[in-house]
Amino acid sequence: MAERPEDLNLPNAVITRIIKEALPDGVNVSKEARRAISQAASVFVLYATSCANNFAMKAKRKTLNAGDVMSAMEEMEFERFLQPLREALEAYKKGQKGKKEASEQKRKDKEKKNGTDENDKSRDEEEDEHMDDEQEGENEGEEEDVEN
Repeated sequence: MAERPEDLNLPNAVITRIIKEALPDGVNVSKEARRAISQAASVFVLYATSCANNFAMKAKRKTLNAGDVMSAMEEMEFERFLQPLREALEAYKKGQKGKKEASEQKRKDKEKKNGTDENDKSRDEEEDEHMDDEQEGENEGEEEDVEN
């Protein structure tokens, strides 16, 4: 864990993108202001994580979950952000569910294809064996003719 909040800074590109999306076009932000916003964001993340961790510890868990974060936001008096946070979490869950379903379907399709391929291989192998048997029978007949 970091010794000081300054040790944990969010990437400048992320901070710059968030700032640009939050402000109207034509508004400039000084390098110093971007740095201050970056540090404030880092402190906020650390504080929110600490509060959420307290809720997890009270529940005798080592893993923070979304409910812990929601409770932390309330405790920190950021109630007005709860609804957008819930909506973002719901969108995330739907996206993950869609990814999982797509992955499962892809796996089933692959298994189905492999099963078909294996069936084709088995049929081909059976045909090869059958042809080998026929050739052996013919060869045996030829050997008998040679012996006679």
